[in-house]
Amino acid sequence: MRVLLSVASAAALIALPAAAMQHDGHAGHAAHKSGDAIAAAVAAPTRSAANTPRDQYRHPAETLAFFGVKPGDTVVELWPGGGWYTEILAPLAKSGGGTLYAAAPWERGLNRVKAKQAENADVYGAVKLAEFPNAGANPKVPDGSADVVLTFRNVHNWRFDGTDNTANAFKQIFAMLKPGGTLGVVEHRLNESDDSAKEEKSGYMKKSSIVAFAEAAGFRLAGESEINANPGDTKDYPKGVWTLPPNLTEGETDRAKYIAIGESDRMTLKFVKPAN
Repeated sequence: MRVLLSVASAAALIALPAAAMQHDGHAGHAAHKSGDAIAAAVAAPTRSAANTPRDQYRHPAETLAFFGVKPGDTVVELWPGGGWYTEILAPLAKSGGGTLYAAAPWERGLNRVKAKQAENADVYGAVKLAEFPNAGANPKVPDGSADVVLTFRNVHNWRFDGTDNTANAFKQIFAMLKPGGTLGVVEHRLNESDDSAKEEKSGYMKKSSIVAFAEAAGFRLAGESEINANPGDTKDYPKGVWTLPPNLTEGETDRAKYIAIGESDRMTLKFVKPAN
């Protein structure tokens, strides 16, 4: 009996690492497939010629991979603006049977996404439109429906564009995510040593400020990346972050200097809605 138990125990010990290796193999294969799908979406011929040069600053493939975006996910892009990331996320969702929401102030914040839908229904026609933050009367992202919510350089607008709506925004994001879902935030980064008052006019925000808003809503900071960092950004411009490309608000004044600096220094933060 002891011999049989020993043999059984040994077999179990051998099987455990094998099962773990098999699991790791499946996870690695899935990540590789997602990476290929993201790369294909970044290379989509439907992206506008004006947007692709910004890839060198925004690193879309690396950023979406860091946030764990998969082609079959339900993804919400908040305040998509001109649709820079929409041009990548729409073909990505289409390739894997996923769902993409564009959520912004109703309806003015969605006009440029609507224009893309009118121009190319094949790529953008399935993009769902929602109001964010939602006031109750217009379409919303259903609670508990999203795998990933993404926002790119928007938190400063929620806080300082008139009424401070930041706490409400993070609360609504938390509600729309599934348990275990991801919130990905890219934002212009103010140095932690700087006066917090600079956040109001500069377009930059401290990491600690964003983490505080997210944690107050129930999120947990799961990771951060320097993918979108720019150590050449001095963050001391009288006209704020808009001095740098692509806005270049100083016009021809020191234009070459600001183009050489490139786009802003950005934090890339991954938050998770706890599963329980």
